[in-house]
Amino acid sequence: MKHIVVHEVGPRDGLQMERQVVPTDTKEDWIRRTMESGVDIVQVGSFVHPVKVPQMADTDELVKRLVADKRSEVTLAGLALNERGVERGMECGVEMFCLGASASETHSLKNTRMPSMDATRRIIGAGQEVLQAGKKVQVSVQSAFGCGFEGPIAEERVLEMASAYVEAGLYNISLADTAGHAHPAQVERLFSAVLALDPQVECTSHFHNTYGLGMANIMAALRVGVTSFETSFAGLGGCPFTKVAAGNVATEDFVNALQLQGLREDIDVDRLISVAGDVAGFFAREMPGCVYKTGALRSKEAA
Repeated sequence: MKHIVVHEVGPRDGLQMERQVVPTDTKEDWIRRTMESGVDIVQVGSFVHPVKVPQMADTDELVKRLVADKRSEVTLAGLALNERGVERGMECGVEMFCLGASASETHSLKNTRMPSMDATRRIIGAGQEVLQAGKKVQVSVQSAFGCGFEGPIAEERVLEMASAYVEAGLYNISLADTAGHAHPAQVERLFSAVLALDPQVECTSHFHNTYGLGMANIMAALRVGVTSFETSFAGLGGCPFTKVAAGNVATEDFVNALQLQGLREDIDVDRLISVAGDVAGFFAREMPGCVYKTGALRSKEAA
């Protein structure tokens, strides 16, 4: 089996829905400890308008701090929705850009104020610019498995967008279940079709747990050859521009599941559990994740 990439999106997708703004120093602490756990990528934040998403107003400052005093080989990523976002990311030193457009017209208009195809063309242009600058880039199809506003999304539409990415030389493709509508059979079918577009394609999955199918969908994606998985500490998350926002699969839950299969045993799941516990303490409520409350199953067996 290929190396399984654990892509932490808690600092971005996890926090963007929260009304209580997390101080920059606290975010930095959570991110550094997550990096120390041994995950592969941390999505530090998004380069969006600070008035629309106040929780992301300090993304530039956070990236600068982390780049200036980087203590591990973890890739520092940031999300951008347009050329200005890419420009900001370049200025502060982001190592990997996560760019995306939605397969849902309604979600696209709410999220970017652009029709889906216009957003796709702009993302392709931005992605090519990022590659020319020598940076890593991941492009996504948002609302790939369904939309809270429109309901089912035609799989042909998703494949059309993925094909446009491949034709533009953008091979790192994420399918994002923004509304949490995915189910395992659909996941296997759609990811198999995207992986078949070109031998160079590498796929990332991003599942929300709206209907409790997040982990099942991850395992379905893993079965058909997906190698990169976006998860969030404590299970936080949700898009502020979808109809029903729900959390992601918790990173510590995912890593625990991998380790029970003998995979990614190099990641310190206890360190991830510690971060999730502090996130729950900060917001003073129980989080959607499970393992931060129970402890890792393998560590209990070892005891």
